[in-house]
Amino acid sequence: MAQYEKRPEAVAALSPEEYYVTQESGTERPGTGKLLGNKEPGIYVDIVSGEPLFASADKYESGCGWPSFTKPIDNVTEHRDASLGMVRVEVRSKHGDSHLGHVFPDGPADRGGMRYCINSASLRFIHRDDMETEGYAKYIDQVEDAA
Repeated sequence: MAQYEKRPEAVAALSPEEYYVTQESGTERPGTGKLLGNKEPGIYVDIVSGEPLFASADKYESGCGWPSFTKPIDNVTEHRDASLGMVRVEVRSKHGDSHLGHVFPDGPADRGGMRYCINSASLRFIHRDDMETEGYAKYIDQVEDAA
């Protein structure tokens, strides 16, 4: 079984934006994330720990400016966030403790009603074709077939 944890070398390899988002609970500018328009089959993992977070089958276009998912695969924790003069629910990775984004109860009703609004800077995408070789074979059944 894979061991996921925050490793100093992974943190040191982050770009300034990735560091700001994951380690300082920052937010990338809306509409700028590298994974916003990604429609390829695969999974999204924590850029720091590699733990699997979201499947492409659960990604949808919410129009909010960040990648949105209806549910996590696993390894996501939720925390009360009272910053910016409002109360929200922050989403962090379980083992890497990376800030991912926030979750809101305004997602598609037919898919559970939740919208996980996630920063691209906190994620690494692994294409379905590479999941087995990168150690994520057990999650392939949660990813739609390639078109």
